Amino acid sequence: MFEVFRKFGSIQFDPIAVAGRNHDLVLHARVAGYEPAWCDVLYERREIFEATNKALSFVPTSEFPWFRHVMGRKGPRFHAAALAENAAVAERVLERIRAEGPLSSLDFERETGPTKDWFGTPENAVRAVLEAYTVTGVIGLARRDGNLRYYDLLERLLPAALLGQEVPEREQLLHKLLSRYRAHGLLGPSGAGGTFARIAEPNARNELRKELVELGALVPVEVEGVRGKRLVLAEELALLRAPPEPTRSVAFIAPFDSLLWDTALLSSLFAFDYVWEGFFPPAKRRWGYYVLPIVFGDRFVGRIEPRIDRDRARVEVLNVWWEDGFAPRRADGLVDAMRDALRAYLRFASADRLDWASHLATEKRLFLTRP
Repeated sequence: MFEVFRKFGSIQFDPIAVAGRNHDLVLHARVAGYEPAWCDVLYERREIFEATNKALSFVPTSEFPWFRHVMGRKGPRFHAAALAENAAVAERVLERIRAEGPLSSLDFERETGPTKDWFGTPENAVRAVLEAYTVTGVIGLARRDGNLRYYDLLERLLPAALLGQEVPEREQLLHKLLSRYRAHGLLGPSGAGGTFARIAEPNARNELRKELVELGALVPVEVEGVRGKRLVLAEELALLRAPPEPTRSVAFIAPFDSLLWDTALLSSLFAFDYVWEGFFPPAKRRWGYYVLPIVFGDRFVGRIEPRIDRDRARVEVLNVWWEDGFAPRRADGLVDAMRDALRAYLRFASADRLDWASHLATEKRLFLTRP
């Protein structure tokens, strides 16, 4: 499992768990028999930590020195101001953590101050200083209780040798930029959407990219049928020259999987139209709220919308959409592979029953599945 972290550099964390948390789904798609508790153990052992790498992500702890320079949600200037504007609150919060150990925002009385949230209304000063202290490297996340974060002094969370390792800021930025290319595998120079968010300004980022190409860490390539050059890691050129045969297996892909970052590439290379519709009003969704693309071998063949009902130990399949022209019954090996994938998903969800929506009678018969 840790090999996936090594290859990707980081895996995006998202707390939405209706079909499984994003990082768990990313690992489930790639690690046979994966159980969500495995990642939780890595987190508890401090083998991975949370850092902003495009979005909030789990990163191998060994890479901490390359993630000291962090932007936070709104940039270092905002968080420095939050500490200055709420100095008295910041002092009290830090003193209690120092004396009592890991604490969450709920362990403090709500306090108001001049710091504003995204919508321009006063933000809870305690939450603001907790985040600011995290961005400035004073505290870190000790654990999570659901989505509730507990913070402790960074010196009590990570080894002194690691904390004492200093990496120049420019090297940190180069490392982060390279990690985004590593996570996706075939990004273009300008990335896609927010792929390079929080890595310097565009002009500085262009210089960093140029340096990585000059160093030979990134290699420009052309892909037949895809406009413009793409950049790949030098050590992965061999995969392009001699790609392995795709396995005839099915995987359900997490909505924030790095494979899905570049939607234009998905369209041109795989003829797959992908949009995450979680932020869309229900009436404007073409598919659904939390939908997982289905990969079979080297093709995107459809989408599935599962829901985990933990109280009743079951998985509900709300809908399935197959790509135009794809007939699962006629696709050699798909039925067995889909059954295997559904059984694996039941184990992943700690469920012993699979319920299909009434309009999916055909899929229910085709993929009759027991744990």
